[in-house]
Amino acid sequence: MREIVFDTETTGFEPSEGHRVVEIGCVELMDHIPTGNDLQLYLNPERDIPIESQRVHGLSAEFLADKPLFADVADQFLEFVGDSPLVIHNASFDIKFINAELKLARRPIIPFARAIDTIEIAKRKFPGSRYSLDELCRRFAIDLTARTKHGALLDAQLTAEVYLELIGGRQRGLMLAPVESAAAAGDGPRPARQRPRKLDSLITDQEREAHAAFVQKELGDKALWNA
Repeated sequence: MREIVFDTETTGFEPSEGHRVVEIGCVELMDHIPTGNDLQLYLNPERDIPIESQRVHGLSAEFLADKPLFADVADQFLEFVGDSPLVIHNASFDIKFINAELKLARRPIIPFARAIDTIEIAKRKFPGSRYSLDELCRRFAIDLTARTKHGALLDAQLTAEVYLELIGGRQRGLMLAPVESAAAAGDGPRPARQRPRKLDSLITDQEREAHAAFVQKELGDKALWNA
């Protein structure tokens, strides 16, 4: 099963107000295991970047000036994600932004039904808790030292770790002991316990006779249990 963990960085909060995507980060999971096949795209938003947004992700208009437009990499992005489910932290935000970019590029939008929102999973698993990516990383002891600022690829990688914790995919404490060690510890195979006496049959004599008559009539000596 292929899934794509997906995140964006933007110039603001609302594409309806002219804000654009400035970074896309994707992490491929196969059967809930990161494959190392990631995608990171920096984008020229063709507009200024408010200082408040720069403080969040550290991306300036000068840095992004020579980066491609979304329309130039839209097909690359769509080919990478394919038809796989998209695992997203706060899916409504990222889906509305990527769909706004896809509309501008005259490409098909992504149905929201494809999104798996880690916030919604966390709400069901830990009702009443805080659900920010930082809080969930702390809950699962996921290393945040590299996250001095937001970044789409870094956040997608952290979201992947959180997602696997939420669904029970990471089993860091699971250790399979060698057979020799298990036997030495007295944990080797044990003989099956036997009942002190057989259970009484629930079949009546009448039912047993009826069954024998049926077998004789239908199968005669060909019945397997007569062999």
